[in-house]
Amino acid sequence: MMIAKNFESLQYIIQKERDSGKKIVLTQGSFDLVHIGHARYLQKAKEHGDFLIVGIDSDKKIQVRKGPDRPVVPQDERMEMLTHIKHVDLVVLKDLDMPKWGLIKIVKPDVLIGVEGTYDKAQVSQLEKLCGQVTILERQATTSTSAKIRHLQIGLADKLSEALTPKIIETIEVVFADIKEKNK
Repeated sequence: MMIAKNFESLQYIIQKERDSGKKIVLTQGSFDLVHIGHARYLQKAKEHGDFLIVGIDSDKKIQVRKGPDRPVVPQDERMEMLTHIKHVDLVVLKDLDMPKWGLIKIVKPDVLIGVEGTYDKAQVSQLEKLCGQVTILERQATTSTSAKIRHLQIGLADKLSEALTPKIIETIEVVFADIKEKNK
């Protein structure tokens, strides 16, 4: 389990693994706040080959796609965390400026793994020309990182509302009383 520092080292490692007869599998994603669904997904991805490469979206790439408050976990920590999942053999960072399907074109996996909703049928058809096979897995957990974050935000907003509403009303009443007093 290692992290590829650059694409040259990535290509060298892939060639070495291919030369030893291994089937290369690639998957990609944010993997922010790693949870059981991620671990199950990576386990299922690895079942499709011998050497699993995981492309991790950079912080900037995630911010553009999911907003300025994301990711929760910085890219270096996300990358390191995935090296501790036994099914992952290699992790590589995908920068914002990487062209569409750039990592797929570099790796040329025997099997590309995606999750439901990642690619439509036309994209799968195009990707099959770059890969030996495209396999779409169903989601492996009932929740997602984005859903967990929304749940936390809603809970915090509810607590703030409960705590602040009486204080705001009280402050407004004081201000109105002051205005009335000044206008007498």
